[in-house]
Amino acid sequence: MKLVVQVRLLPTPVQARALELTLRACNEAATWCSREAFDKGAKRNVELRRHTYGEVKSRWGLGAQAAQHVIKKTCDAYATLRVNLRAGNLGRPGSRRYIRATERPVVFRSDGAQPYDDRMLSWWMAERRVSLWTVHGRVKDLAFTASPEQLAVLARHRKGESDLVHREGKWYLLATCEVPESPMNVDPVDFLGIDLGVVNIATTSDGEILAGRELNRVRARERGLRAKLRSKNTPSANRRLKKRRRKEARRAKDINHKIAKHVVAEAERTGRGIALEDLTGIRERARLRKPQRATHSSWAFAQLGHFIAYKARRAGVPVLFVDPAHTSRTCAVCGHCDKANRVSQARFACRSCGFVDHADRNSSRNIRTKARKLWRCGALSAAPVSPPEAGLKQDADGSVTASDARCASALPQRRVVDRVNS
Repeated sequence: MKLVVQVRLLPTPVQARALELTLRACNEAATWCSREAFDKGAKRNVELRRHTYGEVKSRWGLGAQAAQHVIKKTCDAYATLRVNLRAGNLGRPGSRRYIRATERPVVFRSDGAQPYDDRMLSWWMAERRVSLWTVHGRVKDLAFTASPEQLAVLARHRKGESDLVHREGKWYLLATCEVPESPMNVDPVDFLGIDLGVVNIATTSDGEILAGRELNRVRARERGLRAKLRSKNTPSANRRLKKRRRKEARRAKDINHKIAKHVVAEAERTGRGIALEDLTGIRERARLRKPQRATHSSWAFAQLGHFIAYKARRAGVPVLFVDPAHTSRTCAVCGHCDKANRVSQARFACRSCGFVDHADRNSSRNIRTKARKLWRCGALSAAPVSPPEAGLKQDADGSVTASDARCASALPQRRVVDRVNS
């Protein structure tokens, strides 16, 4: 499977200036190629290269490989746009957002990432140095650093292109690595059900509750601080706002990585698979009061599911995404489904058999039961397929039809690209 290792570059001021000019030239060339592709309708690689290759090399002074990558980056941007339009991610045809996305060519930021292949980039692992192409010649002896785990993966498995990234004044290389996968466990003894939530980020069917109160407190404090700084609107307040950008997202991502690693390790240790909820479209379905909207919108359930899926694939642990319908109001003991069973956010009490449990723990056990039924019907592991592609529809009682089982068996086994996190 493919993973991406992020390494930090440590350029001198002269080297940083060369990298900055290189990104600017490549992205200006990509924006010009985008206009040509839009005007002439040439959005395929070979066709666009015929119109733009010579001009890109002579006008911006790019090398042959850099020019090829600029043209390919432009074509990939239009391919991504087509996929988003087809999936409805930019609204319905005729909507304002849809028209705005289609009526003008794609524009690239001046500091947008630029891909490098092995002809443009050389790695010296022992010395922790790289040599890469720029518009001012080859920059040699450029230092980089990373965590010991990242360096070990990079040294053993680096293969393919790397992206040069400039973010918040820092320089990075995102290196592609081909990491071997463990053999998939085709006969799990059971499934570990995971209930995802806002108050409790994840609750397992073993009864373990991974609470999110600390993260929610941090998010509430950050929202209040951002509102206070925006209301001041002074230069120093704007500097502080810029400095705190993405801090909350980085903290949430780190917590999700740790939870995913813990869940996958537990499933691998016990020989079980992992069952997750398919929460696709929950933000469109749920109607919330205004004080709850910010918390619900910052809920990174899709990110956590993606992290669990790709870590599970690397460990050989099967993953299933199940329909979450009625899991919070169905008794895990007798199967009685009633809205009144959910007494409060944290308490479940069955009106039929009297079973009492933590509400999230009861839901995770229902998720585990649905995964068992799916697996018996022949469903394949969805790792690392995202929840929208892996969701299977079931009846209210969790039963699976034959057509659902056939759909599950046809799920593609796709590669995953994500960052190695220590």
